Amino acid sequence: MEHKNNHIVGYGTYIFVWLTLVTLTALTVTVASFDLGGFSIVVALIIASVKALLVMLIFMHLKFDDKIFRIFVAVAFLTLMIFIVLTFSDYSFIR
Repeated sequence: MEHKNNHIVGYGTYIFVWLTLVTLTALTVTVASFDLGGFSIVVALIIASVKALLVMLIFMHLKFDDKIFRIFVAVAFLTLMIFIVLTFSDYSFIR
């Protein structure tokens, strides 16, 4: 199977994504300093998910890859989210 899509990602895009990742990391550290109770882990996981999505789409070039690869990654990501939700729902009943 030959890859038909040639794409060029400029340095500006990589720098913008890198700065966004640095900003989101700073936001994670800042949010961790506030006492949000059980909601703080939810905020941290949402920020981490956005960062992972940026890395997968831009640095791993999934944005430009075939649809089947994006589907495989989406299924894996959905499976991870199911495990996280089930783990935290179990954890919330223990407390």
